[in-house]
Amino acid sequence: MVRTNKVVRFFQTKPVFATLIVLILSGFISAALFYSFRSNDPGPGNQPTFTVKQGPLTISVTESGTLKAREQVIIKNEVEGKSTILWLIPEGAHVKKGDLLVELEVSQLLDKKVDQQIKVQNDQASFINARENLKVVKNQAQSDTDMAKLTLDLANMDLKKYIEGEYPNELKEAEAKITLAKEELTRAEEQLKWSKTLFQEKYLSQTELQADELAAKKKALDLELAKNNLDLLKNFTYQRNLAQFKSDVKQAQMALERAKSKAKAGLVQTEADLKAKKSEFERQENKLTKIEKQIEKSKIYAPADGIAIYASSANRGGRRGREEPLAEGQEVRERQELIHLPTGTSVKAEIDIHESSLKKVSVGLPVKVTVDALPGKIFTGRIIKIAPLPDAQSMWMNPDLKVYTTEIYLDGNSSFLRTGMSCRAEIIIEEYQDALYIPIQAVLRIGGAATVYVLEGKNFGPRKVEAGLNNNRMVQIVNGLQTGEKVLLTPPLAAASVESSKSEAVQKGPSEKKTGPAVPSGMSSGGRETMGEKVKKGKKEKKL
Repeated sequence: MVRTNKVVRFFQTKPVFATLIVLILSGFISAALFYSFRSNDPGPGNQPTFTVKQGPLTISVTESGTLKAREQVIIKNEVEGKSTILWLIPEGAHVKKGDLLVELEVSQLLDKKVDQQIKVQNDQASFINARENLKVVKNQAQSDTDMAKLTLDLANMDLKKYIEGEYPNELKEAEAKITLAKEELTRAEEQLKWSKTLFQEKYLSQTELQADELAAKKKALDLELAKNNLDLLKNFTYQRNLAQFKSDVKQAQMALERAKSKAKAGLVQTEADLKAKKSEFERQENKLTKIEKQIEKSKIYAPADGIAIYASSANRGGRRGREEPLAEGQEVRERQELIHLPTGTSVKAEIDIHESSLKKVSVGLPVKVTVDALPGKIFTGRIIKIAPLPDAQSMWMNPDLKVYTTEIYLDGNSSFLRTGMSCRAEIIIEEYQDALYIPIQAVLRIGGAATVYVLEGKNFGPRKVEAGLNNNRMVQIVNGLQTGEKVLLTPPLAAASVESSKSEAVQKGPSEKKTGPAVPSGMSSGGRETMGEKVKKGKKEKKL
């Protein structure tokens, strides 16, 4: 222990010497590894091979997933905003229709309800006042219109009365006065004539004669006055009264139009005010109803019989897989899934298929499903649905990862299976009873063609083959190989690199000059394997 402390103190006090020592040791270790791998470099005779086999071959795609109930009711939080869970039914509990599942805290909604009730009462009073005011305005408008119409009717009657009644009477009266004045003048003149005769014969006195002369003059003046009154009636009084009565009729007509317009405007304004008050009252009443419904939705009841499963347990993958487990006191948002309530015994498996395997998989393919909780049991099913688009949650976590959610319906009654169990689904793409196959790592793509290195004599030579489907372990060989032939499990990747370089050079054309010699992947400029390639190759050989 003391020596160790001294060594540590030495490295801490003299970092330059410590660095030199580390570099020297690293050099020795690198040299030792180089010579070790060089001495163990396998020759052509002892490289790993695989004998081409013929027999049953199953092409399948295996993915992990989760079990879910095929028939279930998803219960969500319908309270707006965020709410806190006051009470929550234990997970896995058997519930009956109408049982309480979740109770949310709604104290703020209760306060809102009281305030909203006050608003509703005030708006209801305003609405009733506006409705009664409309009745008053209608009555007043009808009264003003009737009064203006009556005034117009009276004005028309006065005009007609004057033209057809008063004026003819006045005209006849004036003419009668002229006639009477003429008769009286005639009588006065005859009386004056007799008075003059009697005065000459000394039967009348001078005074009586003068009285008769005065009476005759008065009657003449009365006749002239009567004629003047008739002219005045025809030329002035009649015209003035006629104009006055016609003006009264016109003013009454205008007053009637004003009364109608005023009544209409007042009625429209009052109806608009009533409509606004009614709309506001209904709006506030709807808000109150909405708050009451929100309070009702704070208690969530089971819509059917089933087993209560928390949504945080049933959901899988993406952000949903990292959700906090549902518990009392937790804050939940609107439209958040709270509980999944299975209503049947049918089960389905949900898996994510990578886009590279999507071409192999189709709806209707058979599937073998194993459940981690039930080792040794195999369930069968079929693919029912493949999502048309990649899973958004997975893309959000890793934009380069595109998987498609696939649903598999399990056959038979699986009542003993539980939602949320982990499972593994093997999708059977094809089953061959008699097929040639080799490991998939033995096949290279050279120039776009499948190529394997076959042992011919003492050396391995490339041979083009026709490859079929693969299950990520074995690949079917349709043509090009025979049973018993040996193929190289570690084909030279440099050959594929050289072939790719040649094909690129051909595509570029002779006009483009090469900047340097083509160096295959994993090789140095001198054609020898790099140290890193030897290390990797040695590790592979040790594993084999």
